[in-house]
Amino acid sequence: MPNLVKIVIKDYGWIHEGLGLFGNICFFVGSVLFLPVFEPYKTAGVWLFIIGSFFMLIGALGRLLVGIWQKE
Repeated sequence: MPNLVKIVIKDYGWIHEGLGLFGNICFFVGSVLFLPVFEPYKTAGVWLFIIGSFFMLIGALGRLLVGIWQKE
């Protein structure tokens, strides 16, 4: 199983970039929802912050693992 994970992380590194990008988009939209004009959607903005930060974390961890395994 660890070899499968290593192969997926090394060969599909673009997935980490996509996850990070999705997280950044969620974070941006969540920020916009905190503007006073979107007051009724503030809770959605909070959830987008949480979701966005999670995907940014996953993307960063994936890039870290790719970097570590490329040095081997």
